[in-house]
Amino acid sequence: MSLVPDHQHRPEHTEQVCLYVLQALGADEAAAVGAHIGACAECRHQLETLRPVVSAFTAWPSDGVRPSPALWNRLAQRIAAETGGAPVTPAPQWTEPEWKEAAPGISCKLLATDPERDRVSMLVRLAPGTAYPPHRHAGLEELHLLDGELVIGERTLHPGDYNVAEAGTTDHRVWSETGCTCVLITSVRDVIL
Repeated sequence: MSLVPDHQHRPEHTEQVCLYVLQALGADEAAAVGAHIGACAECRHQLETLRPVVSAFTAWPSDGVRPSPALWNRLAQRIAAETGGAPVTPAPQWTEPEWKEAAPGISCKLLATDPERDRVSMLVRLAPGTAYPPHRHAGLEELHLLDGELVIGERTLHPGDYNVAEAGTTDHRVWSETGCTCVLITSVRDVIL
């Protein structure tokens, strides 16, 4: 739907104002609707009325609109009875993994495991002045430093740096003077020396 060039308000403009406030228009169309809103008092009023409503919905936590498990079960049973299908179970909710202390000054947050390939991905956090024990890589190790500084051998990594270690190689010196956090994807069969 296009807006009339003389910026007169028409009932069909309400839909465009709604899409505009939801940021659901392409850049060119959003620019045209924004120009129309600037020249049309009725559309400006609609925009100002809709903005707080949209803001209130986007500020709600997602759990606030999810039915409780008991309500979900009752609804699923009722729908299944009416349609003759099987009850639909809700998808399991994702829960934030916990940080766990692996050793003094070393905390890990497990993100994913791949048992078929003996791989794990995790966040690893070293406290300031902490060393990670020397270890031999059983498989490919990938590390992406998120914050702080990390020394691996003679190389100092800074935020955004990436390090890869091949299977069979050994890290004799891994430590952080400042403390750091990294994403680590590695084998579960690495050997601590």
